[in-house]
Amino acid sequence: MRALVQRVSRASVSVAGKPVSRIGPGLLVLLGVGRGDGPGEADWLADKVRALRIFPDAAGRMNEPLGAREILCVSQFTLYGDARRGNRPSYIQAASPEEAQPLYERFCQRAGARQGIFGALMEVDLTGHGPVTLWLETPS
Repeated sequence: MRALVQRVSRASVSVAGKPVSRIGPGLLVLLGVGRGDGPGEADWLADKVRALRIFPDAAGRMNEPLGAREILCVSQFTLYGDARRGNRPSYIQAASPEEAQPLYERFCQRAGARQGIFGALMEVDLTGHGPVTLWLETPS
């Protein structure tokens, strides 16, 4: 399982121009589920995201966890795109929608995340809060 985690002042997701979900300060998580991922990976990654100490403390250092801030999670199978050969990415390492959706839902529930609509063509809007973007991947 892979995630791109962006610290944000605000983020929202819309489908066909209609708002679906929005958050204030917190994290925007783009979540990709790979073939063979299971509930353990979803739980591990949700716990990791919630525990990341990437918010400023009183001294301005990245030392605070998420706390009461919010998470918005968007499904993103393209995190498994492989463009090492040729110019058209291959997505064979991404899980099928039938395999990925329950794990996406599990991640969101455990992380306490608001959600986009799984499998929909979504428009994501965000305002980053500092230059904080992390790539996370579950251990093999």
